[in-house]
Parts: sequence; structure tokens; C-alpha cells
Amino acid sequence: MSSRKNYLFTSESVSEGHPDKVCDRISDSIVDLMLGHMPESRIALETLATTNRVVLAGEIRGPEAVGHDQMIESARMAIKDIGYDQEGFDWRKARIECLVHAQSEDIAVGVDAAGNKDEGAGDQGIMFGYACRETDELMPAPIHYSHRILKALTDARKSGKAKGLLPDAKSQVTLQYENGKPVRATKIVVSTQHVDGLESRDVREIVKPYIEATMPSGWMCPDDGLFVNPTGRFVIGGPDGDTGLTGRKIIVDTYGGAAPHGGGAFSGKDPTKVDRSAAYVARYLAKNVVASGLAERCTIQIAYAIGVADPMSFYVDLHDTGKVDEAKLEKALPEMVNLKPRGIREHLKLNRPIYARTSAYGHFGRAPEADGGFSWERTDLVGQLKGLA
Repeated sequence: MSSRKNYLFTSESVSEGHPDKVCDRISDSIVDLMLGHMPESRIALETLATTNRVVLAGEIRGPEAVGHDQMIESARMAIKDIGYDQEGFDWRKARIECLVHAQSEDIAVGVDAAGNKDEGAGDQGIMFGYACRETDELMPAPIHYSHRILKALTDARKSGKAKGLLPDAKSQVTLQYENGKPVRATKIVVSTQHVDGLESRDVREIVKPYIEATMPSGWMCPDDGLFVNPTGRFVIGGPDGDTGLTGRKIIVDTYGGAAPHGGGAFSGKDPTKVDRSAAYVARYLAKNVVASGLAERCTIQIAYAIGVADPMSFYVDLHDTGKVDEAKLEKALPEMVNLKPRGIREHLKLNRPIYARTSAYGHFGRAPEADGGFSWERTDLVGQLKGLA
């Protein structure tokens, strides 16, 4: 995020019915299916979706009970839950092809633990975590409210309260920052798929109350700053209107552009893949630093090499808001949490079927759940961290 004090910043979100998010949901539903049968499953699964067609591809090592038929059924049920029963994309009629095959033995040898060798990272790469004090969830405000608007519309659509809305939707929120803090929205954009027969003004009347209820008091943009379906008609949507792929919404999934991103997607990957697990633990550590009062903002970077257990590097940036030296945190945080891939998985208990729920409305800023979902949002390191001040 900018070091300037007064500026505008914008983030976007997309709903679970967006073509790319349909694919993320399908991929993560299959991750959950496999982890539910065998917690040590290895999955790297991509999904493509277009008009009444879904293709599953990737590499797995998992339970014999989960074959192509089970994956196809999982994909179909994911589409049903999102709400697609349209002519161009129907959960009953869509042709689903499964091209998934066994994981490469060359990758398995590098990643598996053996003898005195600990489990290595599933790939090389850099992962970032971020937290700030802009919201109670310690997330950047623009992406937080972009997600919340779409979640409110989705809940209203599924409950029947918002009649005429269909699954595909996007939001975009522009906030005014004064003295480095968000104070109001200047522009809000929502585009939502709708049934044939609704005019743009009708959609605006349906959508506007949910936006107003989502934004904090005094934050709603002026009426001429609210754009609802600015192109007009939006009847054809979802994978029928635009081809979707797993992993194309990585900025939506993380911090809305307010923090760096290492480039790796999350969905469709089991937690040995550090693209996912290390990004989760980086958020966990950054959130705990901010929650403990040691900084107003915190960015953490971790780097890995495929087949190597220990991180290549660990970096902390408190953006000149810290009450403790960054080097001190760089030493203390890896002592609190083992940052080897196995250590991350065990600390956050990631080998569980908890991933389909992450596939829309953000992987971060969500409440920890009783079954272990969003475990990386816990703030259970605060006590230890306060002792560093």
C-alpha cells in the first residue's frame, strides 16, 4: 500500500459464480474429497469451464476410493451448490471430462520425507503474508468490502430474498484515504448477472440496499459514484459467457493489490504445496504481529526451493510502523512456528477437507472455524509476541 497519506485505492472481488471461481471451487472440492479419504493425499488439480463443458486435469496421489467418477460427481455437486441450472451451464447436463493422472515420481522423490531427510517443499517460489489495522479482520479495507458486498448478494440470491439475480457477479470498491486511513468510498461498481426481463434500473434497486448495508456508516459513495451493471444487460454469464480457469484470481484471493503476491495460486493444491501453505502461514504470522500491537502494518515474505525443507529466506517489513526491530521478529517468528512444510501443516492442521470454502470471497480475513477452517486466521501467538516489545 502507498506510503502517501491522502490518496484513492481500489480493489475488486468476484463472486463464486464467476467463471474462474467456479473452477477454483471445483478444484478445491476435489482437494477436500481426497483429503477427507486420505489426509496425506497429494493433489495439483486444474479445472477449465466453458459452455456446458468442464475439463479436470492434473496430478494426484491419493486414495483408491477416489477415482474419475467420484471427481466428476464432486465437480457436478459444486456447480449445483453455486446455483448453475442455466441453459448454457447446467449442473445436470454439463459434460465433465476427467484427465487427472498420477503424480510424477520425480516430484514425489524430491518432496517426500525419507531417512534423515525431512519433507521438502512441493515447489520453489516466494510467498507473502500481510495484515493491517484498516478493518477488525486486519485486512485492507477495499478488498474486505468488495468481498462483503458480493457475499451479501450471494446470500440474498440463495435465500430467495434478492429475486432475479444469477450467480456471476463482480464488485469493485474505491476508498478515499486521509492521513493514511480509509474514510469513505468514492466509487463502487457492481456487475451482476440477472434473469432476462430485468432492466438496469431494476437491478440497481435490488442491489443498492445490500451495498448500503455492507458499507460502514458514512462510507457509502455518492449516488453518482455507484455503478450497477454499467454495460447494461448481463443475462449470459458464468462459464457460458466467459471461459474459466483455476488460479486466475490470485489478487482477489489475497489482499486486493494492497500487498505483494508471489505469483502462485492456491486452489486445487494440497497443503504440501507451499504456494498455499506458506502463504497461509505468512498471513498467520503477519496477522499475529499486528494483533499483538507490535505494528500497524506487517508484510512477511518466505521463499522455498523444491525438495528442500528449510526456507531459503524469511523477511519481515513493518512499514515504519513497528514497535520492535524487524530483525528481532525475523529471528523470533521461525522459533514460534516451524516453517518447514511439515511444520506449517502440523501447526495449522492443514491436512483436512477445509478448502472448498476458501475458493470465493477471499482466503484471508475470515473467521477461524470450529472444524479447523481458516486456522491461519487465529491470533494465538499474541501473548508470545507481546513479550518482544
